[in-house]
Amino acid sequence: MRLKDRVCIVTGAAQGIGAATVARFAAEGAIVIACDRHAGAVPGAAECHAVDVTVRAQVDAMVAAVRAKHGRIDVLVNNAGITRDARLVKMTEEQFDAVIDVNLRGVFHCAQAVAPIMIEQGSGVILNASSVVGIYGNFGQTNYAASKFGVIGFTKTWSRELGPKGVRVNAVAPGFVATPILETIPQKVLEHMRTQVPLQRLGRPEEIAAVYAFLASDDASYVNGAVLEVSGGMTV
Repeated sequence: MRLKDRVCIVTGAAQGIGAATVARFAAEGAIVIACDRHAGAVPGAAECHAVDVTVRAQVDAMVAAVRAKHGRIDVLVNNAGITRDARLVKMTEEQFDAVIDVNLRGVFHCAQAVAPIMIEQGSGVILNASSVVGIYGNFGQTNYAASKFGVIGFTKTWSRELGPKGVRVNAVAPGFVATPILETIPQKVLEHMRTQVPLQRLGRPEEIAAVYAFLASDDASYVNGAVLEVSGGMTV
């Protein structure tokens, strides 16, 4: 088990990629702390916390509680994210701000909260959820693209700042993955999305979770500052 007894925090853990990551990390032997705005039982989680990543006080309280109980924090998976899609000329300030607040500010809050602990330990891994949209952009996703581009900027910067302290920082950029975030998309559009992928299918949350597990483990001990695209080849 590659993550045996490592204390791992996963945000946005209630469903989709987050829930799959909790389950995979638990299967790898980790002590997984599942965080979500909707605190409920997450299969595989050692404990669950109700946390809104946009509220710094809630993030700080969760991190302090985890450290007090377990003595350390080994891995943070910054998975929490939302979409509020609209074309540039139609997007409201509320739509823009909501996505930036969760997808960018929330990632900053969580990373800044755990970084001093990891620096003190001399070890740790921070994994950030970007997206292929954060590399190539996408129609109707000004806010989402900006946030995921920003996450890549965080990752590159923090890998430089924290690498000398023994802390690795990487990002994963999924393509189209079959999660609840796609439930509002018409079936016709989903079929078109599939045709854009050389593997001719959407990704599964478990496939993204497997990449997070690799990056969190010692198998990726020399991987730092990377943005790993997991998209079935859709950008080839």
